[in-house]
Amino acid sequence: MERTAVVKTAAHNPVLSDLDAGSDATALALTVIGLRIKETRLARGMTLQSVSDVSGLSPSMLSLVERGRASPSIGSLVVIASALGVTMSDLVANDPLPEERLVVRSSDAKAVETAQHVIRRVLREDKSRGLSVAVNEYAPGTGNADQPITHDGFEYGFILEGQLTVSVEETSYVLDAGDLISYSSRRPHRLWNYSDARVRTLWFNLSRD
Repeated sequence: MERTAVVKTAAHNPVLSDLDAGSDATALALTVIGLRIKETRLARGMTLQSVSDVSGLSPSMLSLVERGRASPSIGSLVVIASALGVTMSDLVANDPLPEERLVVRSSDAKAVETAQHVIRRVLREDKSRGLSVAVNEYAPGTGNADQPITHDGFEYGFILEGQLTVSVEETSYVLDAGDLISYSSRRPHRLWNYSDARVRTLWFNLSRD
């Protein structure tokens, strides 16, 4: 007698599908919020420790939030936003991720003034590839920080206009239009415009060395 094999297939469960979709949406939202926090912090020349000092949140927690690994409460977002000098809505606005756009128009790159009065326009913040591209404008007597700073990553800087002095560890380099500099962001570095004219740069920040 011939036996007939019966194959059971798993029924589609719409509840589980909705849960998966919800999890994906939550993960994407946390990634976007973390990107905005990190972008705003770097634009203001602030370290995780300096944000921690103002907000009362630990640097390790802030790092997890920036990487989309932790879900901050509304209260935490409020104090983080306050420490960065923005509103909470600036951090959670539902705009598309920059890497979803093939073209970034000049009008799309919002100008942000850092604590050191540098005008920074982020053209691309590509989380998946660990790349940030920005045009920075330095008025005479301004720079990225009062003292040399360090952070994770690697940088490439191209001078579009003017003359910028970049100090890496104990050496200072005077760069003119057309010059390029590159260095590990873990090395103490400082950028400053000692000239009497405006300086414009195109800066590439990689999140990995």
